[in-house]
Amino acid sequence: MKFRFHCLGLPHTRTNEDYVACAYTQKVLKFCKMMHERGHYVIHYGTEGSNPICDENVTVLSNEDYNKVYGDHDFRSKWFKFDVNDYAYQTFYKNAIEELGKRKQRNDFILPFWGSGTRPICDAHEHDCIVVEPGIGYSGGHWARWKIFESYALMHAYKGLHSVSTCDMDWYETIIPNYFDLKDFEIGPEERDDYMLFVGRVYDGKGLNIAMQVCQNLGIRLKVAGQPDPSYENYEWPENIEFVGYVGVEERKKLMMNAMGSFVPSMYIEPFGGVQIENLLCGTPTITTDWGAFTENNIEGVTGYRCRTFADFVRATRDVMNKKISYKECRKHGEKFSLENVAPMYEKYFQDVMNVYNKEGWYEMS
Repeated sequence: MKFRFHCLGLPHTRTNEDYVACAYTQKVLKFCKMMHERGHYVIHYGTEGSNPICDENVTVLSNEDYNKVYGDHDFRSKWFKFDVNDYAYQTFYKNAIEELGKRKQRNDFILPFWGSGTRPICDAHEHDCIVVEPGIGYSGGHWARWKIFESYALMHAYKGLHSVSTCDMDWYETIIPNYFDLKDFEIGPEERDDYMLFVGRVYDGKGLNIAMQVCQNLGIRLKVAGQPDPSYENYEWPENIEFVGYVGVEERKKLMMNAMGSFVPSMYIEPFGGVQIENLLCGTPTITTDWGAFTENNIEGVTGYRCRTFADFVRATRDVMNKKISYKECRKHGEKFSLENVAPMYEKYFQDVMNVYNKEGWYEMS
């Protein structure tokens, strides 16, 4: 069965590769391509300058209106900023509600990749469209009847301890992992450069301080890429650490494929940690904390190591430097998250939901 999707972009970004650091924006971009190429009808709503692969790309926020709010904000040197009450968001809502109304058909799917950040658009059309939160990686604001989480770790955190002793699980709160375009990555050579890597938001919540301490302890180089938070603006980096700033798709690929290994030691329950899979797609082992989605996606001793103490991190880094992890195995595991492999999971879920509306629901036999 072919489906119709209304994909909602983010009002404070543009759905294109320039905003590669925004995981939610990239999910919109990749989803449009993934489903359009499988024959589904995809309509995207976003800011002028968005360029997803889709059937209709509808501009609902002009550059002029975008720049009134975000024009002076350099998202490459600072974290993204947004406010759902600002002029850009409110204009986006108004125009998207109107444009979606012109195009919708009964039982179309509306997909708010930014969760409650685009909920007003969903609320305006929920009476004759199906609203699905298509890739929950956020910690609050969940509301739609139909929910897709990025990991079991996040779904279990959402359900809470009471679900351990209460029979309140939902058949349609499912898990589908994040997905990646293989064209953006390439396995690196067997002989790598002599540096470790950190890519992500530049702050200690992502474990940057741990990565720096490990590399200083071992006397090795560390390259750091990403948007710094205020605590790392004008920071005096140690001699063995190179801050390269914001990187695009090509720069990211080159950094990852030439690194000995990569640190992803998030200090919170990581909903997915897409950068970990991006490294694996370049054949690069990952060193992570031992919680969140890493417990599902970082296979101990195969794709890298999960750590609990400083000694664990030091030992893991030594092992990575000594090539105890196969680059080819990393790439092989990363490919499980390709567009081609994840798309059927979405199609099955959307069909399951559609069965509730048009067939025998949970009892429908495929």
